[in-house]
Amino acid sequence: MTKKQTIQLFEEKKVRTVWDDEQEKWFFCVVDVVEVLTESKDPKGYIKKMKQRDPELSKGWGQIVTPLSVQTAGGPQRRAKGQASVT
Repeated sequence: MTKKQTIQLFEEKKVRTVWDDEQEKWFFCVVDVVEVLTESKDPKGYIKKMKQRDPELSKGWGQIVTPLSVQTAGGPQRRAKGQASVT
C-alpha cells in the first residue's frame, strides 16, 4: 500500500493527511479537523466529551476512525488514533 503524507492548510491551520493509492482516498486526522472546526484548545478532550454525550457515536467510533501513521510536531511518524477517510 503506497501512502503519501502531507499537511493541508485549512483557515491557516495544519491538518495532517495521508493519501492511500490503493484505496484512492485521503485520510484526515480527526483531531486536527475538530480543532479547526471547533476552535477548541483541547480537541482530544472535545472528542472525548462528544463520545460521552453520544453513546451511539462512542460504540461506532472504531468503524468511523482508523489508526494511521502520521507526522507529529517533532517530525517522526507514529501510529495515531483518530483518522477518518473522506471519499
